[in-house]
Amino acid sequence: MARPGGNITGLSIGAADLGPKVLELLKVAVPKLSRVAVLLQPENPAHPPRLKRIMSAAQKVGIQVVLAEAGTAPEIEREFAMMTKERANAAIIFPDAFFLQESRLIAAQALKYRLPSGSTNHEHSEAGGLMSYGPNLNDNFRRAATYVDKILKGAKPGELPFEHPTRYSLVINRKTAVALGLTIPQSLLRQADEVIQ
Repeated sequence: MARPGGNITGLSIGAADLGPKVLELLKVAVPKLSRVAVLLQPENPAHPPRLKRIMSAAQKVGIQVVLAEAGTAPEIEREFAMMTKERANAAIIFPDAFFLQESRLIAAQALKYRLPSGSTNHEHSEAGGLMSYGPNLNDNFRRAATYVDKILKGAKPGELPFEHPTRYSLVINRKTAVALGLTIPQSLLRQADEVIQ
């Protein structure tokens, strides 16, 4: 990552290890959390290792994991119905381009089935999901411009280190919490970088 070599460099979203943190935050918001559903995209190669990390973190705190897989909008709807049948009392949405595109549908399904939901994508909270914790992708886009500038001025991409996010932020959608009948603890609200009213 420090010296990628060749003709490649870039910016990481650094979301691979944030799933356990999202679980931890959901546990604070939903103290009686005992079963968490994890929505993943079956074609995304990054999801199996993330699932292992979530399962390990969940096992340590006595939470069971319900697996949900979706690659189409109808599958998202089907999987949220399944989560409820499996008695999940929260959901974690893995980062994925398709899920980002379907943020509103996912948030609507979570609300319909009264499932507090968390993700590493801020768009999830903005679309109506309960919370998100992760890097701000807009910051990444701004930082990417500095890389383009360096390369245009003659820097070799392979000599520029991959950059990791410098800031992670917690976004809580209080409007969704109210709709779910959740009282978000003040300790969690104080940690939030943004509270959507």
